[in-house]
Amino acid sequence: MDDFLIKQGVPEELLKELHKFREYYKLDLQVSDRVPKPHYKYYGTEILTKSIAALLSGYNILLSGPKATGKNVLAENLAMLFGRPMWNISMNITSDSASLLGTDTFINNEVVLRKGPVYSAAEYGGFAVFDEINMAKNDSLSVIYSALDYRRVIDIPGYKKVDMHEATRFIGTMNYGYIGTKELNEALVSRFLVIDMPIISEDNLKMILKEEFDLNNEYLDLFVRLFMDLQKKSLNAEISSKPIDMRGLFSSIETMKRGLPIKLALEMGIVNKTFDAYEREVVSDVINSLFKDDLKSSDIFKVL
Repeated sequence: MDDFLIKQGVPEELLKELHKFREYYKLDLQVSDRVPKPHYKYYGTEILTKSIAALLSGYNILLSGPKATGKNVLAENLAMLFGRPMWNISMNITSDSASLLGTDTFINNEVVLRKGPVYSAAEYGGFAVFDEINMAKNDSLSVIYSALDYRRVIDIPGYKKVDMHEATRFIGTMNYGYIGTKELNEALVSRFLVIDMPIISEDNLKMILKEEFDLNNEYLDLFVRLFMDLQKKSLNAEISSKPIDMRGLFSSIETMKRGLPIKLALEMGIVNKTFDAYEREVVSDVINSLFKDDLKSSDIFKVL
């Protein structure tokens, strides 16, 4: 991974500090299985540099941006780079202090605390990822304000105060404009360094597809063009962001490798992600303008 970061242009000074961090903060073997092994690499020199520098400096980061900008991929990559166990917490309107810190349970006729993900991350020096942080009620996160700021403690009523492990970091991710999202209050945002995630560039998408799939050059370019054309239409408000689904594109290509015709594969992975008939027609027209109906798997993929 160091070679990848060097190729991405991450400064050598940061890489040296990253090595020192991993050497100093040893991983507890009890949670070694929680260190992510990301399937995808995150491409983007500036974002990687900002994120690594912020986390090395002891700050928490908030990754903000539209759909398909790689927020969760980046969070996984960062936990792996720092060699830390990761707890992913899907935030929603029902999230509360118990789902974050823990709740009472009975063991051997005793009331004990069943530790939540934030408690565990604090204990083992992990990275706690608040996925879709702006889906949660603001007051549900107020219980961990003391963990997010300079105090770095968790105070659970009825239990001892928990001093956080020095390696513990918090990463928030948020898409703006989704149904059910809300503005984050200033008290919460002030506890993060905010990184605005850019939409994926054509070159970076091409690199990812090239690394993941053995596509013939012609179709590598066409899949990139498909995604960029749909992304442009979404940014111009011609369609919603629902069909702009990188996971859906990758899944479609994977099913093509299994022999599924290209139009059927893209229908499942891209077209049907929107339930609006007009949008489906627009997305289908873009696909039909780029790909012929009679394409075979051998046309799309390199023969090994």
